[in-house]
Amino acid sequence: MRPPLATLATLAALLAFAVQAPAADLERAGKIVSGRCFLCHGMNGESSSEVFPRLATQNASYLAKQLRDFKAGRRTGTTMNTMVAELTEAEMSDLGAYFAAQKAEPHAVTDADLAAVGRYLYARGNPYSGVAACASCHGPSAHGTESLPRLAGQQALYLENQLRDFNKRARTNDNAVMHAVASKLTELEIKALSEYLSAAP
Repeated sequence: MRPPLATLATLAALLAFAVQAPAADLERAGKIVSGRCFLCHGMNGESSSEVFPRLATQNASYLAKQLRDFKAGRRTGTTMNTMVAELTEAEMSDLGAYFAAQKAEPHAVTDADLAAVGRYLYARGNPYSGVAACASCHGPSAHGTESLPRLAGQQALYLENQLRDFNKRARTNDNAVMHAVASKLTELEIKALSEYLSAAP
């Protein structure tokens, strides 16, 4: 006598739940960071220059996806495509988990008035020019999701450059939605958003 289909479905669900992804090898990731990533991004994900992104506290799945995109050529960078060429899928996942686990403090506000404009734009957008609220995708605290980046605490100059690259379509991945947003931003709005987000906890 065959078991009911519902029972088979339950067993399959339990089996899928039991088979979990292996834990990230943070020691292996640390060795990779010390060998190739630390010059630009630091051992703890604190970049050596504002033109490089802060990786500390970034969402693990998002980071791993960006590494895969660099490896596949879907995203281009001055050195990143070469840096990730030999990384395995497991190593890219490990690196995502490694940097996500690092702690980072928000940057200090350098222009409170500019940051206030950025806070408004982030939460509400600009209904007069059609700029959507950033919070609608990246969350009210700018912490992102598994597939979207954490923006809170990111380097201001890096954020500015990415928004400009999205507008020019120089950023070759994740561009469909972000081009539509960035193309409507003024230079003042780009700087305001970047100032606000870099100081967000």
